[in-house]
Amino acid sequence: MTPTCADKMATYHAALRALNEQDRLRRLAPRSGIDFGSNDYLALASAPRMKKALAAALEAGTPIGAGGSRLLRGNCDEHELLEAKAAHLFGAETALFFSGGYVANFAILTTLPQRGDLLVLDSLVHASIHEGARSGRAEFRESAHNDPTSVENTIRNWRAKGGTGRVWIVAESLYSMDGDFAPLKELVAIADRHDAFLLVDEAHATGVYGEQGRGLTAPYEGRENLVVVHTCGKALGAAGALVTASRVLRDFIVNRCRPFIFATAPSPLLAVAVQEALSILKEEPERQQRLASLVAFTHREIRLRGGRSPSVSQIVPYIVGDNARAMKLASKLQARGFDVRGIRPPTVPAGTARLRISLTLNVGENDVRALLDALMEETGSETRWLGDS
Repeated sequence: MTPTCADKMATYHAALRALNEQDRLRRLAPRSGIDFGSNDYLALASAPRMKKALAAALEAGTPIGAGGSRLLRGNCDEHELLEAKAAHLFGAETALFFSGGYVANFAILTTLPQRGDLLVLDSLVHASIHEGARSGRAEFRESAHNDPTSVENTIRNWRAKGGTGRVWIVAESLYSMDGDFAPLKELVAIADRHDAFLLVDEAHATGVYGEQGRGLTAPYEGRENLVVVHTCGKALGAAGALVTASRVLRDFIVNRCRPFIFATAPSPLLAVAVQEALSILKEEPERQQRLASLVAFTHREIRLRGGRSPSVSQIVPYIVGDNARAMKLASKLQARGFDVRGIRPPTVPAGTARLRISLTLNVGENDVRALLDALMEETGSETRWLGDS
């Protein structure tokens, strides 16, 4: 008997109903209100310099699309110039441009770690890292969040049980939902002790931290055992991701990485945009300074209102706990003109649904005060800052 269309859709309807019952059903919503939700930390996404650079590139004949993979006709001068510029800025031997941070993490983890190797993932790393680990050849384990001792114990236990391959330690330099920093100095030392590689996702730190926005890995770039993902769609205001690594690892990716080999190359125009963003980092350090000042101001204002948070970054989580309450609170703030979004599991652990307040140069101190006052008026004592008891 041929199933009806309704029968074919039954599985999907049931899954959507279950998500709705758990207050986890997601819908697309347009942007509106004051920006406390984007990752456009340096306000480069609509910066006049970026627009002028793209207009000039179009006028000069830069193609919109690459027309093929990098290994065919899709390898454009714009890609090569961007990679050379990025490697020089970040202090790495080479750089390789991908279409996005998710793709870059997935590509690295399904290409470089080999069968018999071990991946040690911080428990709060991005979904793209978990997906790459699940799809790759190596074994993987999770270590406790931001706990170097847990990382080292995981490696030693694996060795004690007969593990003989290479170890890959994987972390984010700045965690996107909690706003806290990885102990990079300790992770580098562990990687050296165990002859391991260290992969760091700098998605939320590139452009914001380090001299000239080089990120939190800046003191370590150029090391043979370090691979870094610099996402271009956040503080750099464009899209894509730059992977910095040694030349031998870059060459291995070019030859063996299926997401690189079999994908159409990123738009040459996008490469131009990222080149301009890197120039802005170097030539307009006041953007980075203004954001640092706004971040410090915001955390002072939180303390003045009796709050406290272990985050001292531009990512400020406000824990609600219950999924429905988190989304209701986000809706109330949106109705008052603030674009703040609710975050629920599985993006964050169960029971920690939250508002993710993002600080960017699209807002000023008066906007921050107004948001915090509105938050207090809407919540009273119902919610708490991450870290409150």
